[in-house]
Amino acid sequence: MEKLLIIDDSPEIRQQLKWGLKKDYKLLLAADVDEGLRLFRSHQPKVVTLDLGLPPDIDGATEGLRGLKEILTDAPGTKVVVLSGNEERENALKAVGLGAYDFYSKPIELAELKTILQRAFHLATLEEENRGLLQATQAEQRSLSGIFGQCVKMEEVFTSIRKVASVDVPVLILGESGTGKELVARALHDNSLRKEGPFVPINCGAIPENLLESELFGHEKGAFTGAQSQVKGKIEYAQGGTLFLDEIGEMPPPLQVKLLRFLQERVIQRVGGRQDIEVDVRVVAATNIDIQQAIQQGTFREDLFYCLGVISVDLPPLREREDDVFLLSHLFLHRYNGEFGKKVRGIGQNAMEALRGYDWPGNVRELENKIKRAVVMADQPFLEPGDLGFVDVAPAEVPAENGQAGGIALAYEGLTLKEARQRLEKELLLIALEKEDGNIVRSAEILGVSRPTLYDLMKKHGL
Repeated sequence: MEKLLIIDDSPEIRQQLKWGLKKDYKLLLAADVDEGLRLFRSHQPKVVTLDLGLPPDIDGATEGLRGLKEILTDAPGTKVVVLSGNEERENALKAVGLGAYDFYSKPIELAELKTILQRAFHLATLEEENRGLLQATQAEQRSLSGIFGQCVKMEEVFTSIRKVASVDVPVLILGESGTGKELVARALHDNSLRKEGPFVPINCGAIPENLLESELFGHEKGAFTGAQSQVKGKIEYAQGGTLFLDEIGEMPPPLQVKLLRFLQERVIQRVGGRQDIEVDVRVVAATNIDIQQAIQQGTFREDLFYCLGVISVDLPPLREREDDVFLLSHLFLHRYNGEFGKKVRGIGQNAMEALRGYDWPGNVRELENKIKRAVVMADQPFLEPGDLGFVDVAPAEVPAENGQAGGIALAYEGLTLKEARQRLEKELLLIALEKEDGNIVRSAEILGVSRPTLYDLMKKHGL
């Protein structure tokens, strides 16, 4: 039987609730805050009913609010139902703002209160189960270098990683920007026989073409202007470990030839050098482009694809992982609460609906950044859509036939929230690109997204 703590200084109300609720709950009764806190800490009930006007401040709310704050500090998941008179409505609303689950105005109608309590216990139980699920998922996936997920597609990814990690063959990771390709590469390394060796990542799309060859293969002294000493490349630094080639699709064709030779012969030559150097590394590559289309267009070598893609791992975009949005949101909430010393208790229902209805062009990276921002900006116990950067779609004003403003046209009428957001997103993209004459860098800055995310958005909307 569930425990219910009742904190109320009225003997009549305590007796009424005892008589009406004793068959449903194991009741704990207290007449003041201190006694209530003692019982709460001893028994840890999921739900508490709390009178605000408690001694010694029976005409105010200081004692009741003190009790509320201490209960939620001790156990943030507790559902506190505030019982108040109509004249105390303002204080009751203040209590809800501080994290109370609900309030109920006296006089008490037992049938109505029972319904509120049933909902409170049900929600507390669901949240407890979710916390347990999150902890279990964290524990289960700890060996996979911080990758989290519980949907079917991510379970397939985890299975692939476990099978492939111990097999010393190249792996090609495919997925959109922000899906966690480097995390998968690290998981492959951490679960391989090379885990004691180095993990060396390099982003092939972030380094200018004229420097990338030297970064990968190293160079000899005097190989080019400014080469004042011999320098090892990333491939040599990965000796005995794993080399992660991120955005391999951005590698220029001449370097693809040199990389192919290394994969086939396991030897390299530094830029400006003649000596063959044997290197023992495992190569894991990743790309967010359509690799088959790149092969057809002649920008990526087919033979290199076959060498790199002995085994492929496909990472699903977040929009196809709806079950994971809840899990990841709460994971990031917990992480940034700790990092920033915040005490955000959870994500409000409206905010969670907004998260689930969004398309996530930036995938997990975008979700993490939204939650991170929200934790910093939030001043309420539960996150709201505005904290996450979501805004309601505003109706557009249109002129009447006489040229004057004649009213408001619901430009998004008849659309679902998801469809409306997609339309607005495309319109904002077009506005930014037109304003900046198609300049990607400046358009991305206006929209507050990264360049890869902007490319993904443009591809998504066919721009």
